[in-house]
Amino acid sequence: MKVLVTGATGNLGALVVEGLIKVMPVEQIAVSVRDPKKAEKLSGVGIDVRYGNFNEPESLVKAFEGIDRLLIISSGDLQGRDQQHINAIKAAKEAGVQFIAYTSAPNAQESNLFVAPDHRVTENELQASGIPFTILRNNWYLENEIGTFQAVLNGAPWVTSAGTGKVGWVARRDFAEAAVKVLTSQGHDNKVYELSGKPLTQQELVTIFNQAVNKEVQVLQVDDNTYGKMMSDAGVPEMFIPFLVSTQSGIRDGELDIESDDLVEILGRPATPLDEVIKQILN
Repeated sequence: MKVLVTGATGNLGALVVEGLIKVMPVEQIAVSVRDPKKAEKLSGVGIDVRYGNFNEPESLVKAFEGIDRLLIISSGDLQGRDQQHINAIKAAKEAGVQFIAYTSAPNAQESNLFVAPDHRVTENELQASGIPFTILRNNWYLENEIGTFQAVLNGAPWVTSAGTGKVGWVARRDFAEAAVKVLTSQGHDNKVYELSGKPLTQQELVTIFNQAVNKEVQVLQVDDNTYGKMMSDAGVPEMFIPFLVSTQSGIRDGELDIESDDLVEILGRPATPLDEVIKQILN
């Protein structure tokens, strides 16, 4: 069996590869990346590094040759990534891939999140492909809050416009481990997993943060316009402001408030406690 991970030099992909190395021979692991030079450490330990670009379908067909099980990590390119994912799925079919796992968004078929439409298109394409699949609907990486963590440690308030909306925060490493489990075990064909931690409000996360860093941080609840202006004033590039604001409104509307035991069942253990993850992030 040979497994390939796309986007293996990214944050999630690197952790997936790290996990695969622990449970299978390196000669059975392959990666596809846009810049093989960035994956020289992987090739140095014996991993099969291949060139693959989601915008170049022919490169994907070549990258996926001889691959049995494939993990498509969703593209970070928010412009046109639905087509990029379609390219990857069609290339996998042409190359004879026998199984595809895909990292999607929470409740992608019904969600109103800014990022959901691309994932919805991809899920539909995957289900129509005829290739056995698993859809991994990752909730929210706790690491997405690093900017907030750093800001409040520097004296800023914890700013949010999410109100009492809840999020199923999970450590990125836990999502990676779940992907490894699915790639290297049976019984996951044609399954859709909602991978979420216990849904928490911003205030509940702040309470955990306070305990982890032994510091009292107060939550400043604002409206979306104020939130966007404060992010801009803090130096966040303007191109990211709409995404951040829409995420806050999505949280407020309950788009990430998902109760599910799927992550625990796949991992065979509880998700890593968030206070531990916060300490790891800050260290």
